[in-house]
Amino acid sequence: MNFFKLSFIPVLLGLLIVASVSPCYGNTQVDNDKLNQNYQFIAQGFEKLNMDIVNNIYVDDAVYISETQDKGIVFGREKIIYLYQKFFNKIRHKQAKIEIDFRVVMRQFSDNQSTDVGYYLVKFHPGDDSGEPVSEFAGKFVTVSTRTSKGEWKISVDSNTRSKPEFYYSAKPMPNWYYGRQFIQHSTPQP
Repeated sequence: MNFFKLSFIPVLLGLLIVASVSPCYGNTQVDNDKLNQNYQFIAQGFEKLNMDIVNNIYVDDAVYISETQDKGIVFGREKIIYLYQKFFNKIRHKQAKIEIDFRVVMRQFSDNQSTDVGYYLVKFHPGDDSGEPVSEFAGKFVTVSTRTSKGEWKISVDSNTRSKPEFYYSAKPMPNWYYGRQFIQHSTPQP
């Protein structure tokens, strides 16, 4: 009897170790859906050049860490929204359009917090009169979301850096995690 108890302990510890290092696929489908919806709101906001769509996905004391070296950390939802609106005004002034999408490659949950890691891709459509082609750039992101007392998931930390678009295109879909509209990679014509 003591032998059985002693031999069971290493097996139980092994299972706990494996469970603690395995990726977490979400607390519930509802949690995943609410987290995924924030990416849809951001994509809609970019397409319509309207940050009002995403105004409510950030907590009031959210933090934004931009990829640009000449920008400091932005503190507060209102300042984050203002920063994006200023960017949208530049796009609107050029009579251009912009699209963004995301691919989450890792999601970790704790009681009231979720961290997503992944890639984003931005497509810039210049104004018709510019004669310029559509361009794209990509990056890596980390978002930390907090579950509010109302059960909503709102972004508390938003951080990104630049990367090659190939990383976005080669990211594999994960069960229940946001995978975007799956922009199709255009191959460069060979001469």
